[in-house]
Amino acid sequence: MNETATPTASEPRPPSHARIRARKRAVSESAEAWAVLDRAALSHVGFIDAGRPMVIPMIHARIGETIYLHGARATRIVKQLGGGVPVCLTATLLDGLVLARSAFHHSMNYRCVMAHGAARQVADPAEKHQALVALTDHLLPGRWDEVRPMSAKEERATGVIALDVDHITMKRRDGPPVDDAEDYALPIWAGVIDVARRAMAVHPDPALATSVPRPASLDAFINARNAPTRPDGEND
Repeated sequence: MNETATPTASEPRPPSHARIRARKRAVSESAEAWAVLDRAALSHVGFIDAGRPMVIPMIHARIGETIYLHGARATRIVKQLGGGVPVCLTATLLDGLVLARSAFHHSMNYRCVMAHGAARQVADPAEKHQALVALTDHLLPGRWDEVRPMSAKEERATGVIALDVDHITMKRRDGPPVDDAEDYALPIWAGVIDVARRAMAVHPDPALATSVPRPASLDAFINARNAPTRPDGEND
C-alpha cells in the first residue's frame, strides 16, 4: 500500500517536495542517508536553468551536512548554482534486480538519497581548498596526499559549489519479490539478482614509467571493494 511518510510528533513536518510517498520505503535515520551519500560514487544534481529542468551527473563530497560539487568555473552549472538557487541532489546504490512472477511486480533493491537545499559558490579560499581535498578523496580515499597539489591557477579555474542541506530523505527496498497470492503457485522463476560493485581491471596510463609503484590508495580501494560480502551486505 502506498502511503505518505509522516513525521513523529517530535519531528517537524518537511515541505511537500521533501516528503516520501511510500512510507514502507522510508528510512528515518538521517545517519543512514549520509552513509549512502558517502558511499555513492556520483550524484545527479537537478536545478532550473532558463525555465527548463536540468539534471547533471557530478562528483560530490560532504563535510558535515554540507555537500560540495565542483566543475570548471565557466560551465553553466557552476555559474547557475553559484547564485543561491534551489537544488535537488540524488544518489542511488543499486543492490539487486527483483524478478517477480508477473511483470507488474518486478522491481529493484536499492538505497536512494534525496537532498534539498540552496546552492552557493564557495569563495573562501580555506573552505574551497578543504572541499577540493574532500572531492579528490571521495573519488579515491587518500589520493590527495599522493598527487601533485593543485596550483593557485588550477584552484582559480575550478569552481566549487556548496549545497547547504535543508532536508535529506532516504528510500530503500530490500528482500524478495512480492507477488499476488494466486501467482506464487505459478511455475515461473522468481528471485533476486544481487548487483555488486566490484573493482575490475586496473589499466595503468600508457605513459606511466614501469618503475612507478602502485599507490596505497589504489590497493586499499580494490581490497575494500573486492572483500567478501558480509551478512549485513555492507560490502557491496
